[in-house]
Amino acid sequence: MWIYILVGLICLVAGLAAGFFIARRYMMSYLKNNPPINEQMLQMMMAQMGMKPSQKKINQMMSAMGKQQEKEIKNKKKK
Repeated sequence: MWIYILVGLICLVAGLAAGFFIARRYMMSYLKNNPPINEQMLQMMMAQMGMKPSQKKINQMMSAMGKQQEKEIKNKKKK
């Protein structure tokens, strides 16, 4: 009787752990392919802050955000 309960608990914990890592990997790839901020959103945010965004400034900010994301991914892989 106890062996069935123990096996059930072990399977439950293993399933939760596997589900967590699968979901995490899926979300990381989704966010990499579909970044949450695009150029139009960035332009609108800058306009709301009272700035007149030029295309050069928008490109610089998008590039900086991309480099930051790459840096974070590299740091996570090192750990």
